[in-house]
Amino acid sequence: MNVRKRNLTAPSAVAFGAVGVALMLSLNAASAQDKTYTMKITLPTLNDPSYFFAKSYAAALEKDSGGRIKPEIYPASQLGAIPRQIEGTQFGAIQCAVIPPEFFVGVDERFELMAAPGLVDSMDHGQRLAADPEVKKVMLGLGADKGLHGVAMFMNAPSSVIAKNAIRHVADFKGKKIRVLASKFQTVPIERLGATPVAMTLGDVVPAMQQGAIDGAVGGIVVWTPMHFNDAAKYVTETGQPAVFAIAEISKTWYDSLPPDLQKLVDSDAAAGQAAIGPTASDIVTKSRKGWIDAGGELISLPADEQAELMKTFAAGAAEVAKAKPTVEAAYKIVVDAAARTR
Repeated sequence: MNVRKRNLTAPSAVAFGAVGVALMLSLNAASAQDKTYTMKITLPTLNDPSYFFAKSYAAALEKDSGGRIKPEIYPASQLGAIPRQIEGTQFGAIQCAVIPPEFFVGVDERFELMAAPGLVDSMDHGQRLAADPEVKKVMLGLGADKGLHGVAMFMNAPSSVIAKNAIRHVADFKGKKIRVLASKFQTVPIERLGATPVAMTLGDVVPAMQQGAIDGAVGGIVVWTPMHFNDAAKYVTETGQPAVFAIAEISKTWYDSLPPDLQKLVDSDAAAGQAAIGPTASDIVTKSRKGWIDAGGELISLPADEQAELMKTFAAGAAEVAKAKPTVEAAYKIVVDAAARTR
């Protein structure tokens, strides 16, 4: 009789256990659906294309996730200098960084590829290059083994040189100390112009110029105008090279902690933001150029023959840098080929 009771109750116990497991799974799923994830987005600039990408990306994520992702934007290096922003993203204290890729060169030297001068000849061309599947595969895959998950890249602006004393000719570069982005693709070409390149974060540029530590800086008009660099200098020479790109990197630790549906949103909303930023970026460049002049600044173009000379110098320097680094050279060829294909 006891045996019969045990045989009758065993299936009931199994069924009860199954119901319990199902209930726990359901509760866990509901808990995951209710959990919110803070997303700190850091960037070194303000009111440039990177900032508007970050704003659009944040709004899309909060809307599409139904509020489960709560983005917070920290522009103008509020979370520290660029190296600290990158480290914070690698280790998960910051969830997203939108920064020119060459600043990640300490993570992987191939991040400097997009800083090579001569790659693009217009904003539209730059956006096509950034969207090329082969380029995206290379650039967004970098840093995967070092805490980063790339989700988007776009052209932020063409480069120009802001200077205390006007640079109207190639010869005017000689003897000057010029701030550059942290990449051999910029330091070597500047050296070939007879100038001294000084790698420096954006936040240090104005005081460095005011104190005479540097004579000028390579960057974009979309930074010079909204961040009031006219307090330090009024001359901007529009070399157009190199193109300034921005890359959006997600903390891999944070990304891996998300449920699959939110991971998909993080990727897809970033891709949509990249696809949409082109017209906004071009408009910001146009308005920034006008704003610079309206504030009393001067925009300078080199004579046509000297601009051609500058481009030859820059191209030779970029080729030299790539050839010296086999890993970089292979990836550089992919980007250069894509640039020709999308021109």
